[in-house]
Amino acid sequence: MKQKTFLIIGMGSFGHHLCRCLTEQGGEVMIVDRDATKVEDMLHIAASAKIGDCTNPEVLRSFGVPDFDTCFVCIGEDFQNSLIITDLLKELGARCVFSEASKDRQEKFLMHNGADYVVFPEKDIAYRLAVSVCNDTVFDYISLAGSYGIFEISSPRQWVGKSLRELNVRATHGLNILAYKKDGQVHPIMDAEYVFGEQEHLLVMGNLDDVRRVK
Repeated sequence: MKQKTFLIIGMGSFGHHLCRCLTEQGGEVMIVDRDATKVEDMLHIAASAKIGDCTNPEVLRSFGVPDFDTCFVCIGEDFQNSLIITDLLKELGARCVFSEASKDRQEKFLMHNGADYVVFPEKDIAYRLAVSVCNDTVFDYISLAGSYGIFEISSPRQWVGKSLRELNVRATHGLNILAYKKDGQVHPIMDAEYVFGEQEHLLVMGNLDDVRRVK
């Protein structure tokens, strides 16, 4: 499989975490910031690092923007520059652009300027944490769209000893059972004859309201 290549513009907190995560997944990452001190501690991780003002089209052009699988604009604290850089990336042939935003109203402007996706790191983390702490049976959560997501929940006591086919969870609860998790290991559930066991967590996909109704 071809190694994926990424360009991260803006090495604040989000840019740092993103760089680490991408490299851990085997990605090749170029990092860029106009402040040299913000890239120094990532030089041993990133494939390459550049110092420059990415609102300058010539600076961006020198990076070979079309060669990257995905570009990330991680300067949510400077919305005007984020708009400019997002627009320039697309103008220079970027295949896919993720732009960071700090406010909901910024999303439509970033999308209008060429962003393929807009991310809200602080908002997303806050919502994920709120879902977990406000619902005793939810241990983790990945948002998909609106209130839909993938939830890690404890296996309901009344399900233990019964099969997936017998319970027909999709019809009775509106949930899709994806896998079970035990001793830190995730095991996909591929067979309708799977029998729910004790001390298991389940990975289910569905609506938060339906998850809350599972006791």
